[in-house]
Amino acid sequence: MEYRSIADVMNKDMIGAHVCIRGWIYRRSVVGGKAFIRVRDSSGVIQVVVDSGRLGEELVNELKNIGLEASVMACGTVREEPRAPGGYELEAESFKITGYSRDFPIKGGEGLEYLLDNRHLWIRSPRFAKILKVKHTVLEAGREYFTSNGWWEVNPPILTASACEGGATLFPVDYFGQKAYLSQSAQLYLEALIYVLEKVWSLTPSFRAERSRTRRHLAEYWHLEPEAAWYTMEDMMRVAEELVSHIVRRVLEERRGDLIDLGRNIERLKPAAEPPYPRIRYDEAVEILQKKGVNIKWGDDLGADEERILTMEFEKPFFVTHFPRQIKSFYMKVDPSNPNVVLGFDLLAPEGYGEIIGGGEREDNYDVLYQKIVEQGLNPDDYKWYLDLRRYGSVPHSGFGLGVERATMWIAGLDHIRDTLPFPRFRGRIYP
Repeated sequence: MEYRSIADVMNKDMIGAHVCIRGWIYRRSVVGGKAFIRVRDSSGVIQVVVDSGRLGEELVNELKNIGLEASVMACGTVREEPRAPGGYELEAESFKITGYSRDFPIKGGEGLEYLLDNRHLWIRSPRFAKILKVKHTVLEAGREYFTSNGWWEVNPPILTASACEGGATLFPVDYFGQKAYLSQSAQLYLEALIYVLEKVWSLTPSFRAERSRTRRHLAEYWHLEPEAAWYTMEDMMRVAEELVSHIVRRVLEERRGDLIDLGRNIERLKPAAEPPYPRIRYDEAVEILQKKGVNIKWGDDLGADEERILTMEFEKPFFVTHFPRQIKSFYMKVDPSNPNVVLGFDLLAPEGYGEIIGGGEREDNYDVLYQKIVEQGLNPDDYKWYLDLRRYGSVPHSGFGLGVERATMWIAGLDHIRDTLPFPRFRGRIYP
């Protein structure tokens, strides 16, 4: 017996065909001698009509009180029915309950904390299926871009002995009696690998002990990070806009229906599919914000509120470049033409979503890098191997990190980043 996906069944070519499906009960009702069972699988939802005249009153009576999320298998004839969800239904000729579900704990109207406690069940919602499919395409398109452009995928470690983005957000780990940390970024190890493969990238989990509980912060997220020898900041910005525009095009091509079902305004997303993206310097960003009445001065970092205001000025993602050196990490290369700023950039998504990429050119001079490590209160001994990269054939190089969940949140038009992961990790949330 061949089972078809529900999405395959729901089209005009299948009308009158005999098919079998299997899935879980999403909704159900009984009217007269008929049970109307909405069955979902990973591809969609279809209404299955179980008639007592054909399959018996005992089955229809059982379905009257069947629990939501019971697993079932059904075979029958596909009919066009405008009143049914999606416009099609299956007139059952056989219907079997394979796994009962008693008192499914999510019935509608529950609070957020309750739903998060029951995340393992909440993610069965068709909405989450659509979000996770969009994210799948984001990842697939990212891998496709790098592979087709001559980049090499590598596997940096997750356990590290030193910080990449500062000690305040490190997760410490006992590593056989030694102090270690969960990786904040693969960047430092990717820099080592450019001397082997020149253009490398990785997809790894990154961990930040963020105290903030905002709509865009996670303690664990997926990080898409390229690093390349001989690349300037401008070179890497071009990679960033090519990558993001490619991802957006692929999602629009393959997940348009899912985006629409999620309520995404497709027209507002379309401009992001066409590079190049606008560029402004940090100085210009501060001027824009000051003119809008924001209390900010040169040297202040751009937070979520400031980024949101800036994004309202643009219809597509845009770069902010040349940040003050004191607000960026020790590895950022100082601009030779202005020692007060670094050759760094952020890519901000429009519509209030803010930063999805941070990157720039890396400091390639041993003495300068050593001094910056000391200036930021770090122990040079922890970075001996990293400093070695500047002692033996150092080259100009650049890279960036794309937050996969932030990018997915923006592309799918979601209100909160927690919906981009099946089991989000943020302050106060480790279960389930």
